[in-house]
Amino acid sequence: MNLRCSPNFLLIYCFLLVSACSKKVIFEKLETVYQIGDQQEWTLKDFNDSDWKKGLKKVSKDQIFWSRTKVHILKGSKPLQQYGLQLEVYGAYEVFWDGVLIGKNGNPGQEVNLPPEGELWPTFHIPSHLTKQGEHVIALRLSNYYYPDHIGIYQMKIADYDALLTHQMIESSYMHLFAGAFLIASFYFLFLFFSDKKVFATLIFSITCFLFFALIMVEFTKAYIPIHYEMHVVRLKIIGFLMLGISFLIPFYFSMEFPFPKRKALFFIYTIILLYIFLSRHVFELKANNMSLSMWIFSFGIVIYGVNKKIKGANLVFLALFLSALISFITPFDKSLFVGFTLVLLGMFYLLSLRIKEQRLAYENSLVQSTRLRLELLKKNIQPHFLMNTLTSLIDWIEESPKKGVLFIEALAKEFDLLNRIESKTLIPITEEITLCRTHLEIMEYRKEIRYSWEEEGIDIREKIPPGIIHTLLENGITHSLPMEDNSITFKLIYEANANYKSYTFLTYATLLKQEVQHQKEGTGLKYIKARLTESYHENWELSSEPITHGWKNIIKIYS
Repeated sequence: MNLRCSPNFLLIYCFLLVSACSKKVIFEKLETVYQIGDQQEWTLKDFNDSDWKKGLKKVSKDQIFWSRTKVHILKGSKPLQQYGLQLEVYGAYEVFWDGVLIGKNGNPGQEVNLPPEGELWPTFHIPSHLTKQGEHVIALRLSNYYYPDHIGIYQMKIADYDALLTHQMIESSYMHLFAGAFLIASFYFLFLFFSDKKVFATLIFSITCFLFFALIMVEFTKAYIPIHYEMHVVRLKIIGFLMLGISFLIPFYFSMEFPFPKRKALFFIYTIILLYIFLSRHVFELKANNMSLSMWIFSFGIVIYGVNKKIKGANLVFLALFLSALISFITPFDKSLFVGFTLVLLGMFYLLSLRIKEQRLAYENSLVQSTRLRLELLKKNIQPHFLMNTLTSLIDWIEESPKKGVLFIEALAKEFDLLNRIESKTLIPITEEITLCRTHLEIMEYRKEIRYSWEEEGIDIREKIPPGIIHTLLENGITHSLPMEDNSITFKLIYEANANYKSYTFLTYATLLKQEVQHQKEGTGLKYIKARLTESYHENWELSSEPITHGWKNIIKIYS
């Protein structure tokens, strides 16, 4: 998977987005004033509201209050064109334009007796004769039963009526397609994590993509699901939780890709900062802005460290973070939030693709190495030195005891037949591996006239292992050990398993050569074992080898 996005492509993408976000403004919003009470003449365009307050902190739940906002229409509507007014106001209200009632949202003054009605982002049609160029007055008769401390016009749009109705639906349809891509990515990388649970970065990326998908869905459902202002605060809290998760996971992911000193301590401090911002009593937009800003600053510091250390992929991620910061300064917050996060996620995606590519190349190299070592191991078993010694021993046995000579030939043929049958396989039953080991001990008994014993404990006959790895440990034990006082060498294979891993412990009971204990080198045998384990289990294994008082101990752990 190659995700090398060029800087030019990203710049063009950002330019198109900014162009799409910029719209021709047809009105100018002036000052809004408030007054508690209820008088019908407050709807009139020429009413003197100079003594009204510029803001109200709180009103009683059952109180009626009014707001008056002057707007300046910069360009009057064309023939057959109708303007619309879209508002975001907490409360139930009636809307008057130059004294004319143009719409109603809920039941102002009756919320205590009636169930919640209305929505938070209604759109009202403005009669064409009222949208001439010049100054106009929007008067709202309001009650705010559910959230009396949320007072004010949070958003106001005046534009073509049809465009207001269709714009959000069109925008949300594109964003839902966008969200679907992140949902698919989250499931793909989740399944990728299940296939290799050691690659923890795939799980972090999967969760981040899912949270981003959920953030888009919660944000843009307002286009087609009527949301009463009572539920809007719940929606904002959900968005806040999603922002908290994303703001934590993105720097955490970068810290895994670009490890830096004192990571735990710095992340603890960063977590405290995020929680402080999240639990503060600031308005939602300020909270979200502060959390995304904290995420950006902390991520930027981590990526700069990666650039300084010349870690692969750091430069492109630095560019993505820089562009996301640039966009946040030149576009509205709701647009820059999603575009900025998208660029950051693309940077994360790029890093993950690099790691997956590296793992694939490492796996392919392990296959090549495994094939080469497999051939070397086979060559080792049929090399002239081995054959000459074996044939010499065979001649002696035939001369001294023809019957034992025949048994020697049969054991030799059986080992070669087993080696030929299993060397090309990736995994074989443990019983075949044990048979190979026992057959090899028969041959070596004839060759060296040493009494070899084989023991096993807890073997699960259903298990499979890479071929030749126990056989290789057995050969090492024979080559690098001397018999004990009774002219014997004993080998024991122990199998253990639990929820986290399964292990094979291979013990050699013998007298070790002093030079072997002092100078432990990794020969062809151990290289073969490691290559075979990597081929079958990737990095989910561990091999240890150490001398003990009575001989040698090798442990192979295979993690679940």
